[in-house]
Amino acid sequence: MQVFQNTNPTDGSSLASFPSHSITEIQQRILSTHHAFEDWSRLEITDRSHYLHVIANLLLERSDTFATLMALEMGKPLAHGKAEAEKCALACRYFADHAPQMLADEHIPTEFTQSYVSYRPLGTVLAIMPWNFPLWQVFRFAAPALMAGNAILLKPAPNTFGCAQAIEQLIIDSGVPQRIFTNIYAEVRHIPAVIRSPYIQAVTFTGSTKAGMSVAKHAGAALKKSVLELGGSDAYLILEDADIGQAVESCVTSRCINSGQSCIAAKRFIVPRTILSQVEELFLQKLSTKRFGSPFDPTTDLGPLARHDLRNALHSQVEHSITAGAKLLLGGTIPDHPGAFYPPTLLTNVTPSMPAYHEELFGPVAAIIPADSEADAIRIANDSVYGLGAAVFTQDSARGEVIARSLINAGTCYVNDYVKSDVRLPFGGIKHSGFGRELSTLGIREFVNAKTVCVR
Repeated sequence: MQVFQNTNPTDGSSLASFPSHSITEIQQRILSTHHAFEDWSRLEITDRSHYLHVIANLLLERSDTFATLMALEMGKPLAHGKAEAEKCALACRYFADHAPQMLADEHIPTEFTQSYVSYRPLGTVLAIMPWNFPLWQVFRFAAPALMAGNAILLKPAPNTFGCAQAIEQLIIDSGVPQRIFTNIYAEVRHIPAVIRSPYIQAVTFTGSTKAGMSVAKHAGAALKKSVLELGGSDAYLILEDADIGQAVESCVTSRCINSGQSCIAAKRFIVPRTILSQVEELFLQKLSTKRFGSPFDPTTDLGPLARHDLRNALHSQVEHSITAGAKLLLGGTIPDHPGAFYPPTLLTNVTPSMPAYHEELFGPVAAIIPADSEADAIRIANDSVYGLGAAVFTQDSARGEVIARSLINAGTCYVNDYVKSDVRLPFGGIKHSGFGRELSTLGIREFVNAKTVCVR
């Protein structure tokens, strides 16, 4: 048995220990969840909607508690944690209100008396979730999955087991039948067996590309449906005619979301050489105002990174990029005090020979890449194994839309704003950023059986 030890990334203190579940106990939880699904799936969708509204109410009531948990377990500033809980409540309400229409039978005229598509739940879905948004990553999948009539088996990230425990308790307190939502504290070596279980019908995973490939391999071998939301190295193009002040403000805001630990945070900033010096100067001004410190300090913009090993890996990427010729304009030095802190860091003159060009930088490090022309900027944006999000800044919004719609290879592309997830819009990536979609009608239909029914 493995014992998971949670550590506060702000000061290194121990928080709590969580013994892993044995494979026998995991199998028992899977079976219990499967039995709970049988009753849950037979409920009228309006009854499930009632429960989702209760869950939303509890999320708002306990938002301060969740914010404190996130601050302790992964360093998220309190205000950001509270906002995350509120966004989860919004998602629950959205799907509670719209799922009946999203999943309504679709009648199609044929030679039959009746012919239609009926959207039916699959069963128990295994959700393997990360630590960076320990509430939102769960609820953006769980709200539509529950409304569709599925049950959920959650394998959370070990360093946010406390958050997962609080989510499970909240759902129990909502009155939802027991075991419709069940946590498992599983060792990595047990995950393939969980995926193979005949009572698991599908898998959703959010995390690194490498781990996602492993999950996809095991899900494919077991013929289980999977949705993967993986890494990203989002490209933001600032074109020559852009409102540079507005563009840089959006870029810096995006780069600092969740202390830079977001798959859809802006990471690569592609700038024509003609405006490079202006962008660098303004970027330096804006980024240097971001204050890092304790997540419990209301003036903090950036908390610590979630773990020391993640901070050290990020610093190694920065150092290797500088060695290869990147110019350091800000930050780049590990603070001489406790905690997994990393300062806002700005690199420029980034080229393909550097980690900052090709790799995902999971922390508050901005990489400016010079481009020779608009066409070159688009080429650089697409010169990545990732394809999650992207943005284009230009005062010619029609031209920006053409670039966003047709020329940038990504699952989401914004014009004159930074990328964000919106419960009303589908979210997901292409290439090594994964496949499938979350949120919106597309998201709720990922884990249903689109069953054709014909009656003569």
